[in-house]
Amino acid sequence: MSKTIIVSNRLPVEFKISGNRIQSTPSVGGLATGLKSVHATGESLWIGWPGLTSEQIGDFDVALNRTASESRMANVFLKQAEVRDFYFGFSNKSLWPLFHYFLEYTLYDPKQWDAYYRVNQKYAECVLAHAEEGDRIWIHDYQLMLVPSMIREKRPDVSIGFFLHIPFPAFEIFRTCPWRDELLSGLLGADLIGFHTYDYVQHFLNSVKRIKGFSVKFNEVDANGRTVKVDSFPMGVDFNKFHFSAAKYEVTGQQFQSDLVNRLQDHLKQYPDSRLILSIDRLDYTKGIPNRIRAFQYFLERHPEYIGKVRLVMLAVPSREDVPQYRKLKRETDELVGRVNGKFATIDWTPIWYFYRSLPYEDLVALYTTSHIAMITPLRDGMNLVAKEYVATRIERDGVLILSEMAGAANELSQALLINPENMNQISETLDQALRMPLEEQRHRMEAMQKRLSRYTIEKWANDFVTSLEKTVRNTPNPAACRKMTPSITETLLTEYRTAHKKLVLLDYDGTLVGFRDNPEDAVPDAALYQLLNDINKDEDTEIAIISGRNRAFLERWFNNMHYTLISDHGVWMRRAGKKWEKLEDPKTDWKDSIRNVMEDFVDRTPGAFVEEKEYSLAWHFRKADDELALIRERELRILLAGMVGDNGLSVLEGSKVIEVKSNLVNKGRAVTRLILDGSFDYVFAAGDDHTDEYMFAELPEMAHTVKVGNAPTVAKYYTGNPNELRKLMNHFTLN
Repeated sequence: MSKTIIVSNRLPVEFKISGNRIQSTPSVGGLATGLKSVHATGESLWIGWPGLTSEQIGDFDVALNRTASESRMANVFLKQAEVRDFYFGFSNKSLWPLFHYFLEYTLYDPKQWDAYYRVNQKYAECVLAHAEEGDRIWIHDYQLMLVPSMIREKRPDVSIGFFLHIPFPAFEIFRTCPWRDELLSGLLGADLIGFHTYDYVQHFLNSVKRIKGFSVKFNEVDANGRTVKVDSFPMGVDFNKFHFSAAKYEVTGQQFQSDLVNRLQDHLKQYPDSRLILSIDRLDYTKGIPNRIRAFQYFLERHPEYIGKVRLVMLAVPSREDVPQYRKLKRETDELVGRVNGKFATIDWTPIWYFYRSLPYEDLVALYTTSHIAMITPLRDGMNLVAKEYVATRIERDGVLILSEMAGAANELSQALLINPENMNQISETLDQALRMPLEEQRHRMEAMQKRLSRYTIEKWANDFVTSLEKTVRNTPNPAACRKMTPSITETLLTEYRTAHKKLVLLDYDGTLVGFRDNPEDAVPDAALYQLLNDINKDEDTEIAIISGRNRAFLERWFNNMHYTLISDHGVWMRRAGKKWEKLEDPKTDWKDSIRNVMEDFVDRTPGAFVEEKEYSLAWHFRKADDELALIRERELRILLAGMVGDNGLSVLEGSKVIEVKSNLVNKGRAVTRLILDGSFDYVFAAGDDHTDEYMFAELPEMAHTVKVGNAPTVAKYYTGNPNELRKLMNHFTLN
């Protein structure tokens, strides 16, 4: 039975070695809570780092693995240097500031990138050690962006989802990363990529189009023949847990013994008319804490009538204290709090209560419940669950949420008072508005937000993603007769191959043996491809035939000294191994002038497009053109050409970002029929990726093994994702 494998940087438990014992306590973070329902099904495994370095673990590795296994978890062990360079290094000195638009804090160190790559490989290898055919893998967050493609490369049969819990930046920001291409390739190994908001989806798709050059239609990416779906899934909170905890606090609050709770209760008894403004964040430069303090100071200066009547309760949770930017932020925050308190404090009133610590869950609920206003103003935030937790605890439906429009949560909580976190005047006036807001309006706004959050909980977020992943994999657009290549199918093909007496291997070139390039002339064979073809060709009973739309000059340039059969121009010319070129068809070309003029006109109107002239066809390429403009021009040209070719014996073919016009006399099916008639093959293998290869698949005998590269509709029996997957399949032909 298939299972779900959850992969995250950390496991959902905190491990601690005490004496000769291993202790574990559940994590209370949003991810651990959100995936609890998925992990609780029983058919699941959670993979991650246990939180202790290999040096700390020492000889306890076996015991730690046993403890993790009992809770259906698996450990990825990291050395101290790996944690330093992978987590504190590239993850949090490169990706974190870059994705939050803090270019001034973004550092790029090749050594840290190498560590990031190696550690991602460790996670992928751990997944591969546990993954079985049909498993569903769900990978989380920016620390593991390379893992999807690393798994896909080895196990194309599993379904892979990825969710990014932080913002994805705009193209102009993301393009500054030296390893932007590798990061996108890593993510595109997934079947489904999830983000918190639609804006992040669009930023990602724009980067994919502009950097990778892949075609994007709506929210689907054509990644070298694989369809990758990209969608938004706004993460929720455990609404009932916070709501019921708040109700319990209202009844039993007096029983709480913590300093903070007692201080809050004493304050409200002594000053029943005062108002508490809550600020809770990790101490991170993305949270805008110094801006918030300055804005509060500006508010007191502009509205002195509130002096002595309001108090900012500021909780800053320690974070990455060994990183220089965070130490600097701590000093700045301390100084700003001291400055404001020194300027406005009276004998019996301090404007800011500042706590630099983590709080237990019960104290957190007490803070939410007793605060009249929550001021959540990050400079950039993927979602911000604190805002949602505050709303969930308002059991009387009172209170006001002031929320930064830069937080992902702002897209859902439109009834909050939304502000620009850089605009101190706006924050000041919004605070005044919140303090003056009538109870009726508070309840109207809060009720609408609670209705949304109680419906779209963190559990529903997890279930929606998993359901969408299942649909994405299930709805791969291939006919039922075409099956995805699996290890068992591969073994069947190879068994027949090894027992056959005379074998024919038919291979298209562009999009099949090599990926597409912006300039077709750049799509040259690499050393690994030559090695693969030569190893297969060593078998005297095997004939390799490269059948391409390329002309004779191209095929001769790259394969002239190879002992292969070459078929050029979609089947016009053929050269058997060791023989001369033979013309199979004699199509007319007097139509080319009129078609060329039309195509060149569209080149002039579409920057980046160009015309490729072949001996017997013309191709209009638009891979280098702007995607949106190219789609408009492509549709116009296709309609115009369809009207021009009419009954003139010509065909208009659509390929990967190319439209080609050629004679109907020319097709690969006629050529392969000629080839098969000349030989007595008892095994035929054929692979291709576009419309022209469908003629070849259709004309081959029933016993042939036909493979479509990509997932477009096809008459082939099998399909595989991209040229790399096909090459891996063909590598088996070289094994005895």
